[in-house]
Amino acid sequence: MGETAGRETMGFQTEVRQLLQLMIHSLYSNKEIFLRELISNASDAADKLRFEALASPDLIRDDPDLKVKISFDKVAGTLSVSDNGIGMSRQELIENLGTIARSGTAEFLQRMTGDEQKDAKLIGQFGVGFYSAFIVADRVEVLSRKAGLNPDDAVRWESDGQGEFTIESAVLADRGTTVILYLKDTERDFQESFRLEALIRKYSDHIAFPVLLTVPSADGVTENTVNSATALWTRPRSDVSDDEYKEFYKHLSHDFADPLTWSHNKVEGKREYASLLFIPGTAPYDLWNRDAPKGLKLYVQRVFIMDDAEQFLPLYLRFVKGVIDSSDFPLNVSRELLQQNPDLDAMRGALTRRVIDMLTKLSAEESDSYTKFWQEFGQTIKEGVVEDKQNSAKLMKLLRFATTNSDSASQTQTLNDYISRMAEGQDKIYYIVGETYETAKSSPHLEQLRAKGIEVLLLHDRIDPWMVDHLTDYDGKAFQDVGRGKLVLPDSEGDITQDAFNDANKPLLKKIRKALKDRVETVNVSQRLVDSPACVVTSDQDLSPQLRRMLEASGQALPATKPILEINIDHPLVARLSVESDDDRFGELSRIVLDHALLAEGAQLDNPADYVRRMNRYLLDTENGNH
Repeated sequence: MGETAGRETMGFQTEVRQLLQLMIHSLYSNKEIFLRELISNASDAADKLRFEALASPDLIRDDPDLKVKISFDKVAGTLSVSDNGIGMSRQELIENLGTIARSGTAEFLQRMTGDEQKDAKLIGQFGVGFYSAFIVADRVEVLSRKAGLNPDDAVRWESDGQGEFTIESAVLADRGTTVILYLKDTERDFQESFRLEALIRKYSDHIAFPVLLTVPSADGVTENTVNSATALWTRPRSDVSDDEYKEFYKHLSHDFADPLTWSHNKVEGKREYASLLFIPGTAPYDLWNRDAPKGLKLYVQRVFIMDDAEQFLPLYLRFVKGVIDSSDFPLNVSRELLQQNPDLDAMRGALTRRVIDMLTKLSAEESDSYTKFWQEFGQTIKEGVVEDKQNSAKLMKLLRFATTNSDSASQTQTLNDYISRMAEGQDKIYYIVGETYETAKSSPHLEQLRAKGIEVLLLHDRIDPWMVDHLTDYDGKAFQDVGRGKLVLPDSEGDITQDAFNDANKPLLKKIRKALKDRVETVNVSQRLVDSPACVVTSDQDLSPQLRRMLEASGQALPATKPILEINIDHPLVARLSVESDDDRFGELSRIVLDHALLAEGAQLDNPADYVRRMNRYLLDTENGNH
């Protein structure tokens, strides 16, 4: 960092430098979005000043008409976007324009592929804001004076986007911010008034403040208001086009992609409010950071109050973007006052039901869009099934699962689909939990069910072990974990019981139990297996292995438990055990059988090196004829 005559030269945060280079090269085909982003930022600045002026009217008294101005200078080769909003101090300019204070930055950068088309979509999902100016400009200058400060307290920021920026004191008569773009020679068409008008109408017509375009005329210059300058959510639905909704969503979220669906609603009567809710097409990078900013943008009587008002939707719907404009809240409402508002619970319940209804409609009418939604946000809906008891029945209808009939993890079914294909006499919904889709689908626990043509849900999301622990039944059908306890199949009423099988093989079971007494709770003859020699199951009273691993990974200390080993009495490897007379080799082979069963269900062996040595000894003994 250097400093001369009050001018500081500072380096961009590393992530900003990387993002600028990626963006300049990847977003060239979408370059016109820079204007949308800069106008959106200017609108936010005006919103914030109007809110601050509720408590400090002097901030706005000298210039009460908030607006955004676009102007250009063909001689200087510049395009300027100005606002008379809240403005920024020196430190705020450094923080807002020199760093990206957003969780998920590292992950975002790691996901860049070098494919410009794919990377452009990723950058759009991340949000580019001010930095999009460098797509069309060789150099960007920002002049800003924070509301309430003197004209000589203004600040000038300047950069060519290569790695450094300079910042120095300036004098600015008017409060607010002006962004001056020194356009590249190839981008001078952004100085044509007809193109600027078209872009403003396309991207920013919904902005609630006038967007003025200054153009040369015979009398010097004229200022024309280009946009409708009406808050979109206050207009009747019949007057708003789909394209206007989509552009408003992009303004709200700084996302390049269209939303999957939206709901625009006005409530009148005891409580009066308007809401406009959007379901994004792609999950944000901080979706799993429960402390990240989330929630709706709150207005009261069209006056902006706060971003990220999280009180209006439950945590599992944190991906929803939108606006709520209430007539009932006081203009000085704060997050603390919201918590104490008696009407909030009713509004929260109504908005939650509206989002669920949006998703239900999407799943019924646009299955491809819902499939995309499920891939991005399905795990949050599973959170809701557990956390939102009031709406859990509706949420369960939104669940999607891969099954043993699926060709891939993305080929999913509803619970109603599953029930419609149940085998004759089946009264349970069978499922298995695995670390991955492949682990679940190849589990030996499924062999007997496959042989009988019974479909099984394959649960492999990280949240599934926790979710299924809270599921009891659906449509009168109980859920049954095929990897837990005794497995009763639909046509097994007349079959020989497990106890009978155990009695018939008592000497072998006793010998294996003795060999594995330190590692298993007991050993039984299995009625689940067809092709595998053994599997491990969990008793009905114990946590599932997946849930146990999840809790232990989060730092929770749990009491030690042992699995139940089930053996396939008809398998050649078990037959080998039954005739093995050497106690050492019998114990060695018993431990190998258990280790293979643990590996098949995705567990980590306590001592992998010991397992390898055991396998090597067994293979050498077999090669030498000791079997």
